[in-house]
Amino acid sequence: MKTDPDVIVIGAGGGGPVVAKELGELGIRVLVLEAGPWYGNKKWHEPNENRGITKESSNPGDLDGSLYRQQLTRLENDMNDPLSGKFRWGAADRRRTPWYRNIPDRALLWQSAGIGGSTMHYYANSPRAFPEAIEEWPIDYEELIPYYEKVEATLPVEFAPTVSKEALFYYGAEKAGFSMNQTLNVTSSGYRPQPNAILPPNEHLMDPNYSMEELSHMEGCTLSGHCGQGCPYGPSLEKMAKRSTTVSYVPLAMKTGNVSFRPNTFVTKVLTEYSASGKREATGVQIRDTWTGETEELRATVVVMAAGCVETPRLWLNSDLPYNPWVGRGLTNHYMDMVTGTFDEETLMEILGSRSVNPFIGHTSGGRLDYPGLGMIETIGESPGLSAQLLFGFSQYGYNSLHGSASDMWDQRGRLVGSELEKAMEDYSRTLTLSAITDDEVQFHNRVELDPHITDEHGKVPCVHYEPSKKSKKRREQLTKIATDILRQAGATKVHRTDLPSNYFIHLQSTMRMGYVVDTTCEAYQVERLYVADNSADYNALGGPNPTLTTQALATRTAELLASKYFT
Repeated sequence: MKTDPDVIVIGAGGGGPVVAKELGELGIRVLVLEAGPWYGNKKWHEPNENRGITKESSNPGDLDGSLYRQQLTRLENDMNDPLSGKFRWGAADRRRTPWYRNIPDRALLWQSAGIGGSTMHYYANSPRAFPEAIEEWPIDYEELIPYYEKVEATLPVEFAPTVSKEALFYYGAEKAGFSMNQTLNVTSSGYRPQPNAILPPNEHLMDPNYSMEELSHMEGCTLSGHCGQGCPYGPSLEKMAKRSTTVSYVPLAMKTGNVSFRPNTFVTKVLTEYSASGKREATGVQIRDTWTGETEELRATVVVMAAGCVETPRLWLNSDLPYNPWVGRGLTNHYMDMVTGTFDEETLMEILGSRSVNPFIGHTSGGRLDYPGLGMIETIGESPGLSAQLLFGFSQYGYNSLHGSASDMWDQRGRLVGSELEKAMEDYSRTLTLSAITDDEVQFHNRVELDPHITDEHGKVPCVHYEPSKKSKKRREQLTKIATDILRQAGATKVHRTDLPSNYFIHLQSTMRMGYVVDTTCEAYQVERLYVADNSADYNALGGPNPTLTTQALATRTAELLASKYFT
């Protein structure tokens, strides 16, 4: 591919590769810049050990499913440790410290650098936004539907299969008075299988003639869990079961012959000039090689920012772009909580015909209950190590042994240690965990800004400030009580409430809001030829549903409108 692209895309996470693929199919030359490593590409056999043999790759023949399987292990610390894991916010060289962000204590900002970004370790949940939430946007919900449909067909998105934890959840939801929702465009409360970007189960999954190792090389989901760790199962990279952009949109973009991806490249500044008409325009970017420290400037006709809700506003502010009071403001977080029910064997035998739930089996999150006006509830089936950490070791409540549950609804609350934690993990195979995910309210004081005192090799570092509103707190309490009731109705003998801190950051949105920072095409109001294609363009928290599908639908629409305006 030629070295002077028509469009530069900053970030290869959930949105950037979508824009690249759509533009590439229109014959527009695109260069995607990504700060982290590239797993599954033969040009980087040891992506965490050395720089590799080239700077960029545009040939789909470079993609290697066997290498991807080798690099994405099933070891929890190797993949997920926030300091040294492969899925961390930091350079490919794991000997280096993570890139610093100033966030409050008792906080976890769970994002990943690399080709695929945070879709490498997401659960692949891909529901549409609630229509009533989009009613507040400056565009109509109906306008998004064809783009939703295109992304759902491309990934593809499939309804999650029902395994034990989902069957138990549906049973409890029915007993609690809810019925099944049978539409993708949800306007009323109800439960349903989770729409996930995961291929259907392998057709030979129950055939005793095939070993698990053989099945893992075939097309289709093995229901083996570990969705949060990349899930490198499939016959080739493009046919891996979990459809992160690494294995879906990235190969499709490369097949156009017009798209190149460059990892290990941190964008430190958006370059601009004034046009003949006196308007400020994006003209390129300044970059830094994360292995060598070399810097250079790249030029393009259009620049698309898709670096995420923290790094996109940080880059705007570090680039000295025009002042806008809403840049970095309005941060939403889906203010989450989790409750875990423990069941006795007799109850499980009666409902499931089995003495255990084994929550790690199947999609990590395969069932959901939508509740427009409050948010949603999802099943969670993390592996034992992550369950112990997230459910019993990370709380704003303190230690259960010191405080007690302080409620008739929960038998335990907060952090468990010693014999309490030992007992909880002994019972792990007989548990069901539900996550309450709140329709978070946009507030101006929740923000990403630059730390005035701390600078790293990429400029001033970001500060993240978030405090849920009274309405968001009330909604979370309501959802947590509903989730607890579902567990009790299903027969749980004990319920533990995690009481997550407010700064448990996973579903970040709205820091470059449509109608405030960008227009309805997602082009910046104050800088022409500069677009945003990540969660930060969302006007609000979508009503509670996971944001990735909406980001990808919006990115598909943005690419179409961008091409129409500048490349007719």
